Amino acid sequence: SSPSSSRASSSSSSSSSSSSSLPAAPRRSPRALQRHSSLLAQYSSLLESYTEGEIRQLISALVERYSQAMNSGGHELPLFPRAGSRRKRARARHKPCALKELEVSVSELGLGYESDETVLFRYCSGTCEAAVRSYDLSLKSMRSRRRIKKEKVRARPCCRPLAYDDDVSFLDAYNRYYTVNELSAKECGCV
Repeated sequence: SSPSSSRASSSSSSSSSSSSSLPAAPRRSPRALQRHSSLLAQYSSLLESYTEGEIRQLISALVERYSQAMNSGGHELPLFPRAGSRRKRARARHKPCALKELEVSVSELGLGYESDETVLFRYCSGTCEAAVRSYDLSLKSMRSRRRIKKEKVRARPCCRPLAYDDDVSFLDAYNRYYTVNELSAKECGCV
C-alpha cells in the first residue's frame, strides 16, 4: 500500500504546482503539516483494516445520518461540527434512563380534552447503552446482513415506563369530569 500512497502524493503535489490559476493555499508550518500527514496515515491504515462490506456499512450510516440532519433542518448546521459541540451532544446522549416530570395543562397533553387544570406529567428519558442484550446484538447483525429487511425492528433497548402512576381525574372546560389511566410514568427502565 505504501507505493500507491507515495504515487498518489507525488501526483497530487505535481498537479497542484502546475496549476497556477488556482488560488494559493494558506501556508502551514512544517509541524502542522507533519501532524496533518500523521492523521491521514492513521485514518488510511484504519480504513485498510476494514472489509469492503464494513466500509459500505459505514458509508451508508454516514449518508443516513447526514440525510436525517438535512430533513430535520440540519442544512443550517455544519456537516462536521466542532469537537466541543460533539462532546456536549455525546454527554447529553449518554444520560441514563430516568424518570422526569413536567407540570402541564390537560389541554397540552394532546388527548383531546379542553381544560386549564394542570397535572404532573412524569415521563421516561435517557439512554439504555448498558442494557444491551444478546438479542439486541443478534438482531443488529441480522439487519446488517439483510436477513431482516423491511420490518420495523429496534435493535437496542428503549427507555420506557415499567409502571404507571394512579389514574388522573379532572374537570374539562364544560364542567365534565374525566378520569385518564396510564397517563404518567411511575417507574422507568430499559425495555
